[in-house]
Amino acid sequence: MKNEKTEQQINSRPDRYLQRLQKVMAEAGVASRRKCEKLIAEGKVRVNGEIISEPGFKVDSSKDTIEVEGQILTLPNKVYLLLNKPTGYLTSVSDPFERSTVMDLIKEDTRVFPVGRLDKDTEGLLVFTNDGELANRLMHPSFKFKKTYVAEVEGSPTQESLGRLRRGIQLDDGITYPAEVNFLKKRDKSSVIEISISEGRKRQVRRMFKSIGHDVIKLRRVNYGPLTLEGLKLSEYRYLTNMEVKSLKKAINLEGKEEIL
Repeated sequence: MKNEKTEQQINSRPDRYLQRLQKVMAEAGVASRRKCEKLIAEGKVRVNGEIISEPGFKVDSSKDTIEVEGQILTLPNKVYLLLNKPTGYLTSVSDPFERSTVMDLIKEDTRVFPVGRLDKDTEGLLVFTNDGELANRLMHPSFKFKKTYVAEVEGSPTQESLGRLRRGIQLDDGITYPAEVNFLKKRDKSSVIEISISEGRKRQVRRMFKSIGHDVIKLRRVNYGPLTLEGLKLSEYRYLTNMEVKSLKKAINLEGKEEIL
């Protein structure tokens, strides 16, 4: 049961500043969220000197002092990076077969992780962060966050076929949201098409074009919401500007908010 002091602490601060204790611990790199819940249940975590045994306990990470097994938790600053991913790299934090991953291209002391994924054969814009709430919202289909790709496909799709993509097309995991599609260029044996989607299913763009009879030869993500690759060479990355971070948060209704789940 919560004691009186715990109840007062929860009720005395605006919810927008509060996050679940296990989430804060996990984002600080203590352990997985489940392992953090176990540490809390075992009485190994203190908040402002008081032992907390409830995983649902909420804290203000900007004000509260959190100790885990006697060590004061140091919370990392939020980091936001933009990589121009080349082909040949898995979008994964690690790989059991020791194949190259996008983490091989990121040289940062602070632990970050990729937001969503680009498959091994796709290049282009990929965001990295240690901001879990931002990442979750960007990836959640309910926010309909727009991602734009330039695809070179075999042959020349008809306007009727492209119209199917614009209306939403049946894939083996359901009907896609309507896409924005622009025919850019006709080549001898291929076509270049720009397509914007607001979902993140596995190999979705490739499967969409395959469903209308045109395999993708080359695929590149060129926009991620308001972000672009302007001035960034393949394999290079940079920090997002404060304005870019604000624009991302605005696009997913996160401006001025904190996760309280």
